[in-house]
Amino acid sequence: MNLLYFVLIAYGLTQILVYGKLFKGVRPTKGKLGELWRCPMCMGFHVGWFLMLLSPFTELFNVDVTVVNFFLLGWLSSGTSYVLSMIFGDEGIKYEHKHMDEKVDASTGATLL
Repeated sequence: MNLLYFVLIAYGLTQILVYGKLFKGVRPTKGKLGELWRCPMCMGFHVGWFLMLLSPFTELFNVDVTVVNFFLLGWLSSGTSYVLSMIFGDEGIKYEHKHMDEKVDASTGATLL
């Protein structure tokens, strides 16, 4: 359950930092910092290690503050924040359906046997 709380908190904080109107006025728009603040994967990494530092002050999740956990929780937060941001959008679950403009002629394909 600790891990689930961590992932959901990391996702929520990452979404607020990257997309929230609260930070629109202070969010950098140019350079490397601008790229960081637009990317849920990049920001998710930094949210992960930040949450590790907050761990001693909460009962929702408990992790040791170590160099190894710095990277592991950063990577976990980065990956899950990115995946969840690709699945969920402002209108709910994202669904993309790409249409094929050209039909494939199966008779011209290579034979396997």
